[in-house]
Amino acid sequence: MKLLRLEKKLRLSMIHRAKFSLFIIIFVSSFLSAQKLSSFMVNGNTNFEDSDYLKWSELRIDQPVFTGIIDSVKSRIARNILLQGYYFFDFKKIELIISSDSTLFNIVLDIDEGDPVMIKNIFFVDADSVINKTIIDQFDYLKGQIFNKNEIESNIEQLLIGFENSGYPFAKILITSVNLYKDSLNDENYADLYLKVIRGKLNKIDKVDIRGNTSTKDFVIIRELRIEPGESYIQNRIEEFPNRLNRLRFFEPVPIPQFYINSKNEGVLVVEVKEKNTNNFDGIIGYIPPGKNETSGYLTGLVNISLRNLFGTGRAAAIKWNKYNRDSQELDLKYLEPWFLSYPVNINLDLYQRVQDTTYVQRKFEGSLEYLATEDITASVILGTESVVPTVRTIPVFTVYNSSYITTGANLKIDTRDDPYAPTRGLLFINSYSFSKKTINGPIEFITPTLNTSINLQRFSASFNFFYEIFSRQVIAVGVNARELKGTAFENSDLYRLGGTNSLRGYREDQFLGSRIFWSNLEYRALLTRRSFGFLFFDTGYYLRPEEKDKNISKAEEFLYGFGLGLNIETGLGVLRVSYALGEGDTFSDGKIHFGILNEF
Repeated sequence: MKLLRLEKKLRLSMIHRAKFSLFIIIFVSSFLSAQKLSSFMVNGNTNFEDSDYLKWSELRIDQPVFTGIIDSVKSRIARNILLQGYYFFDFKKIELIISSDSTLFNIVLDIDEGDPVMIKNIFFVDADSVINKTIIDQFDYLKGQIFNKNEIESNIEQLLIGFENSGYPFAKILITSVNLYKDSLNDENYADLYLKVIRGKLNKIDKVDIRGNTSTKDFVIIRELRIEPGESYIQNRIEEFPNRLNRLRFFEPVPIPQFYINSKNEGVLVVEVKEKNTNNFDGIIGYIPPGKNETSGYLTGLVNISLRNLFGTGRAAAIKWNKYNRDSQELDLKYLEPWFLSYPVNINLDLYQRVQDTTYVQRKFEGSLEYLATEDITASVILGTESVVPTVRTIPVFTVYNSSYITTGANLKIDTRDDPYAPTRGLLFINSYSFSKKTINGPIEFITPTLNTSINLQRFSASFNFFYEIFSRQVIAVGVNARELKGTAFENSDLYRLGGTNSLRGYREDQFLGSRIFWSNLEYRALLTRRSFGFLFFDTGYYLRPEEKDKNISKAEEFLYGFGLGLNIETGLGVLRVSYALGEGDTFSDGKIHFGILNEF
């Protein structure tokens, strides 16, 4: 009975002690958490600043104190100072000093950093024949340096990258051991490194395994990568493959291909793609009823059809019809034949017709041979014909001359963008020149003996677009574009058009005419997904139409600007772009909404 009473008393005593200990812990924790770090002072440091120790401690001023803070600070500082090569440091003392009002605390650290460990010798053990002067020189650079773990790893990483870019993606450099010792003669701390370099076998790309393509032919992808069977594996070249495939605009963003050795000891490059919709339709048709003095209405609208991967061969075709009003419309037909006869040459054909009000009909046929010089650079030669026919009128009124053109030209294109839909880096530069021989054929009643019926026209064109990711998913896009027409005489059909979705937003499509035009686009983009983003923009534009006294045309010149916001959204039908823009002097109600599917031909 007494034993039972004693056991009960002991049990109650233990319970009371546990409750008391829990109370003390809770009290101390709540007491400490109410205090904040006021200062972090270090004594005895000669090689590193107080700010370095504060950073290593992972504390911050005004941070609440927590239980076990001293042990945590010592552990973090010890880990970081070892990384700097100081293996013989010593914590003399570390104190937590609480202020008189118990609201602040200070940490005071007394430390002896000691002398750093210097790299004395580097030995290569059990290495294959890969050891050469380049590698030895690379590591000899470390001799006499502080034994800094990050510096050594960075050096090894650079060598491994060199191996990857030389056909050895599976190369290894191992630190087999490190010998730390003190030299009794000069009282210095030294380290000897023992490294093992395993280069392995030279790897080649013997096969390309295309996965995920259901429509696109394998040969289309392989020719775009420009891989020859048996070529050496080069890592930095492999990393560029996604950019090349993304520019085809056939796939979702493509990952970096993987590489492995199969059971037959063959190198296999695995390219995984996910196809996207390559056929886009953008259109709207409307009917305008007849006015007061009109007997019939008319259709208006836009139809834009793009077929970019016909039969999975990379061929492309596009049809665009745009009816502006009763009397104005345009029709544009395009075709692309890629890699003609398996050579890196594309053939582009373009048939264009524009009916302008009741003044003229313009027809243009143009063809170009595009040489794919490298993955990023292409050069083209252009040959085209054009005719402008004035609309027949019962009463002869001069509008434009009946004329014909023969055009030759050249084009240079540099494209290093990582993605054509939503680039985060790279540039797009297009520079072209064309020469046109214009012959005026009529109307006879407007041709005078003094009229020059043979006119030379020169066109200069340059576009530069630059993309840079300033922060994660935050991109700045800058575009600068210029066009100039040189000649002795111009007509409306010769001039450039400015304004609208693809140039100066905040104004009507093709609102301004000029022999010299310029526009710039500055956009701040916030990526919502890989290919969708919201953006703010500011556009500027300039046009000049010189004076023509014989036609009673005054000089027209103006500098304009527009600004606004918009969305670029990838949909199943294509990339949808919509923006709201204000031009110079516009009020909110005067804003223009630019809407449509991004041209993907």
